[in-house]
Amino acid sequence: MTTTPLPGRVFDALSREVALVCDASGTITWVDERAERVLSASVGQKLRALAAQGTEEKVDRLLTQARDERVEGWELILCRGGEKPTTFAFSVQPYEGVLVMMGSLVPEDYGNALGQVSSTLSELAALHRETERQQRELQRRADELQRLNKDLEESNRGVRSLHDALDEKAESLQRASEVKSRVVANVSHEFRTPLHSILGLSKVLLNPLNGQLSGEQEKQVHFIRTSAEALYELVNDLLDLSKAEAGKAVLRHTRFAAGEFLSALRGMMRPLLPPESSVELIFPEPQEELELETDQAKLSQVLRNLVSNAVKFTEKGSITVSVAPGPRDTVAFSVKDTGIGIPPEHQERIFEEFIQVETPLHRKVKGTGLGLSLARRLAEMLGGTLTVQSTPGQGSTFTLTVPRMHPEVKEMTGLSERAEKLDPARAPVLVLEDDRQTLFLYEKYLERSGFQVLPVRTVEDARRTLQRVRPAAMVLDVMLEGETSWNFLAEMKTKEQTRDIPILVVTITDREQKARALGADEFWLKPVEATQLLRKLGELANRGPVERILIIDDDEVHRYLLKQLLKDTPYALLEARGGREGLLMAREQAPHLIFLDFLLPDITAFDVLDEMKADPRTREIPVILQTAHELKEDERTRLGRETAAILAKHTLSREVAISRIRDALSKAGLGSRVEEREVRRG
Repeated sequence: MTTTPLPGRVFDALSREVALVCDASGTITWVDERAERVLSASVGQKLRALAAQGTEEKVDRLLTQARDERVEGWELILCRGGEKPTTFAFSVQPYEGVLVMMGSLVPEDYGNALGQVSSTLSELAALHRETERQQRELQRRADELQRLNKDLEESNRGVRSLHDALDEKAESLQRASEVKSRVVANVSHEFRTPLHSILGLSKVLLNPLNGQLSGEQEKQVHFIRTSAEALYELVNDLLDLSKAEAGKAVLRHTRFAAGEFLSALRGMMRPLLPPESSVELIFPEPQEELELETDQAKLSQVLRNLVSNAVKFTEKGSITVSVAPGPRDTVAFSVKDTGIGIPPEHQERIFEEFIQVETPLHRKVKGTGLGLSLARRLAEMLGGTLTVQSTPGQGSTFTLTVPRMHPEVKEMTGLSERAEKLDPARAPVLVLEDDRQTLFLYEKYLERSGFQVLPVRTVEDARRTLQRVRPAAMVLDVMLEGETSWNFLAEMKTKEQTRDIPILVVTITDREQKARALGADEFWLKPVEATQLLRKLGELANRGPVERILIIDDDEVHRYLLKQLLKDTPYALLEARGGREGLLMAREQAPHLIFLDFLLPDITAFDVLDEMKADPRTREIPVILQTAHELKEDERTRLGRETAAILAKHTLSREVAISRIRDALSKAGLGSRVEEREVRRG
């Protein structure tokens, strides 16, 4: 098969290249045919004149660079007259004082892309300018916010000062209330002893077997005994009332039937009515069997007060004590009498302390004025209410409404059940406290922390719990109902198995010296704030069998390397990024040893050592200095006196680090404990 030869002009028409020669100033000295045709280039013409408007400087840069070296792929936008600009990629070679240029036509789509790139760059430049403007605006607003924050901080300081003053006043009132309660309780207890003697001796004097008294003498002794009984009743009411006010009356719940309870109460109250009395005491049988779980003794005390009060102010008729179901799973006890009644304006005042309504019968029947006040207090402690309905001359009806199950019994049951299931993610804290409200408060304080409350209300309960679980810490009230926990505290701190368990004593009696002497790790007077308790438990519970090591170094990489060297050792590692932060952590966390970097960003290592020595909380903490710095002789001498060891960072190894830690802890009196724990771990 033969091919017809094509004329050269066909190939020339398809060619995309132009050639030309320029001198050093950019004047064209030679052009090829295509350059003449495509660009209308001619000898003697300046190459700069062919450049599209706005691109002349690019031609000048090409000529300048090409005088000294070969240039490849330099793009120029050239045009002929007013025609459409065309993009060429030029290669230029300097040769004997002239510049030989060969240009290739760049496809139009590539040119468009370049145009788009140029447009995009323009948009980016505009965006950059807008961003800078917005940053300036943000900086202005940040400055304004900083000013506002400063104003707010000043206001906050004022508010905090007011809060501190209020807290101080509240604490003062709390202390005054506690002192009043203690004085009342102590005085009431002190009164009981001589009153017992007076009552006992008057009973002896009235006994005919001990000798006959004259009529006048017997009358006088009766007066003495009656006065002593009234005073004894007043003392008992005062003591019960002070306990109720202070929240110290202990709830002792039992499960019992209402019918059996009223039957026992009937036998107890019948002797109040003399045989010749015209008043009938009625206890109707309940229409249905009602079961309660609450404090039976306190419930009985309220009803006895109400019946006793009804007997005093009922001259004839009846006193009826009944029980019936109440609303919302409650039980309602009522004491209804046919006595003198109470005027409407006095029906709330009779529940106030030392208040009695002035009537001829009230003047005839003397009382303390505390019975109804105490009854209402006890009713509230039982989670119920005590109300009265009365019509003067027709009688009164007192109604005591209490829940079938005391609310705090439900809470205590739930609290005990939750404590039975140990949460592996939370450290157990044994709380020995007989006040149920305080137990609930501790659980609320710790429920969202890393601690779980194990509540116990007696020393024996605490011992049984310790057989089941080893707590991370203990919180003890040393003044319990019917016992103290002083001996338990001493026992915990002398036994090998429990002496390293941190114990926080929280009580109402200021016996800090005794608590510390018996080994308590901390002592506080009630009440305790949540943040205060959480912070101290966090400090104490971390103490235990693990030594804490604080690393003070601003180099994050070296802190990481040191942690890796001490990985899988029995030490708890803490980190601080600077000297000030390290000093604060040393005071709050009480580490057993500190790794201190020589060069810190905020203060020098000497400053850290000086502040530690000046503070009793950090004075005894051993320090290992680590440095990558070449120490001067005087620096090494001083640091050698004030630190346990000086280690070079670049030569530090696991063996050296552990060896120096053991030496330092041993000198501080902790080494034997560490080795014992490591043996037990092994």
